[in-house]
Amino acid sequence: MSTKSRILIARAISPEVVEQLKQHFDVQSNQDDVVWTPEELAQQLQGKDGVLTTGSQRIDAQLLAACPQLKIVANMAVGYNNFDVPAMTAAGVQGTNAPDVLTETTADFGFALLMATARRITESEHYLRAGLWKDWHYDLFAGAEVHGSTLGILGMGRIGQAIARRAAYGFGMKVIYHNRSRLDTAMEAECKAAYVSKQELLQRADHLMLVLPFTPENRHTIGAAEIAQMKPTATLINIARGGIVDDAALAQALRDKRIAAAGLDVFEGEPAVHPDLLTVPNVVLTPHIASATKGTRTAMAALAADNLISFFAGKGALTPVNLLGGSGLH
Repeated sequence: MSTKSRILIARAISPEVVEQLKQHFDVQSNQDDVVWTPEELAQQLQGKDGVLTTGSQRIDAQLLAACPQLKIVANMAVGYNNFDVPAMTAAGVQGTNAPDVLTETTADFGFALLMATARRITESEHYLRAGLWKDWHYDLFAGAEVHGSTLGILGMGRIGQAIARRAAYGFGMKVIYHNRSRLDTAMEAECKAAYVSKQELLQRADHLMLVLPFTPENRHTIGAAEIAQMKPTATLINIARGGIVDDAALAQALRDKRIAAAGLDVFEGEPAVHPDLLTVPNVVLTPHIASATKGTRTAMAALAADNLISFFAGKGALTPVNLLGGSGLH
């Protein structure tokens, strides 16, 4: 009988990472990429010591109670709002995430989404594909300036800082930010970013970029009241998490042209998207792909795998999101 720890991989991942895990564990993979219900996931987890998750599998008290053998859940995402962290800690289950490896790739995408939104790229492509382009006009899809404009960043962690550097050094933008805690002076200087209140951020930003983690307290951080404080020429970019923005209020604001446009990579209740967002032209919509390059998605899975390997080797998790009573195995 195998003495190796038993691992479940909850969704399809890079084949090389599956092979890496097989060198260390008894692995059940899901390369057919079946999306399990919570009940099916609990069934698949029977007898498993660890699981590699992608961020869409909910790990809560009910699932943990059904899977008493489970010791670690390794998320291949930097966000972990799919984890009920207190329930995991209470059950003695280690949680890990995958920070750093996706920072630059996600920042690239955030900037791409900002530019596509400001310059109306998606909207103009739809116009062209529909056969509506008949003539030149001086204001045909005239958008907003990016270079030299003011970028407001809400949430100034690693990704926010990477976006600030792109904006300041690459596009000569004035960068302002709001965060729970202010950066130190040296980091502010490196990012060329000035700390302001949330209210000032909303009022001054030509482009508002959301990069904050989801917590219950952050739900609908941007709603109708906040959008009302923004410039009517402003754009709103969300690469954070669904639920940070009140999507219904945003759709109404876009329809009423209370702000110029929005670019969204994340949605409340995704993969469902609020139907009103699908009917307004001045929004760029992408299916949560900010970290989606082949290299980065492989690196994210590899870090989750490395967390599993280190944990079961008795060395503890590399990037833990909770602290257990002991360290390593329990």
